[in-house]
Amino acid sequence: MLPTIRQLQYLKLLAEHGAFGRAAEAAHVTQPTLSAGIQELERTLGAPVVDRARSGVILTPVGEEALRRATVILNEAEELVEAAKNAGQPLTGRFRLGVIPTIAPFLLPRALPLLRERFPKLKLFLREDLTQRLIAQLKAGRLDAALIALPFDMSGLEWAHVADDELLAALPANHPLAALKAASPEALAEENLILLEDGHCLREHALSACRLSPPRDGGNEEAFAATSLPTLVQMVGSGLGVTFIPRMAVAAGLTEAAPVAVRPITADHPEREIVVAWRAGSNRRAEGRLLADMLKEA
Repeated sequence: MLPTIRQLQYLKLLAEHGAFGRAAEAAHVTQPTLSAGIQELERTLGAPVVDRARSGVILTPVGEEALRRATVILNEAEELVEAAKNAGQPLTGRFRLGVIPTIAPFLLPRALPLLRERFPKLKLFLREDLTQRLIAQLKAGRLDAALIALPFDMSGLEWAHVADDELLAALPANHPLAALKAASPEALAEENLILLEDGHCLREHALSACRLSPPRDGGNEEAFAATSLPTLVQMVGSGLGVTFIPRMAVAAGLTEAAPVAVRPITADHPEREIVVAWRAGSNRRAEGRLLADMLKEA
């Protein structure tokens, strides 16, 4: 005998709400019905999945593993239902898209109106987060696709190319390097280099493209970093240092709000590749490719 979808739903709701009563309410069933479903799941698995404590429900190790697998199964089941509903109608119904913060504010304002025009029945749910967390959610089935930048470890994923985004040097407008037509990585390395915080893939892309090490404050501690590109530009405009900015952000007008000069970098291919990624084997593959093709027009 195998666990049922309903039993797996009960387990997921129980883990989310931490109590049988609240989980039953969320499932729109009585508490005895949900409790009986969990007991049947435990009989099927041959081991308890929850410990009933005074403070609430705690998943056992078997329950934790069952929940991890149940999440994948339930997401696949939801995808099956969506695919059946929208057969022959791509980008119709719910579509959960993750986007990294160094792309979202610069590409989405152009892309979303086009999406609404081309696919009026699309119900797009957006999540902005760092690349590693988006990929984890993608693999867990909590996202249908993600708009990210390469290079990055893409094992278990497939993707479609959207654009190559050149990395540029951003300098205070009155900086000596601003008088040059281009800035070399060696010259930038001699300056106070300010980057995004660790975890932002743009940070790694810039350092890798220019073959630079993370900046230090003169000791063993890493130098100051910014949490977002707008903050980074303001720091540069205030004369605190130099940085790297994607051309996509410059084209969207990001550097216009501060006294910043932008120059090309004299390095081999200082760029990142923008892609739409999805789980290998996902039935959203065709929609992922369609989305990538549309984003090329934005």
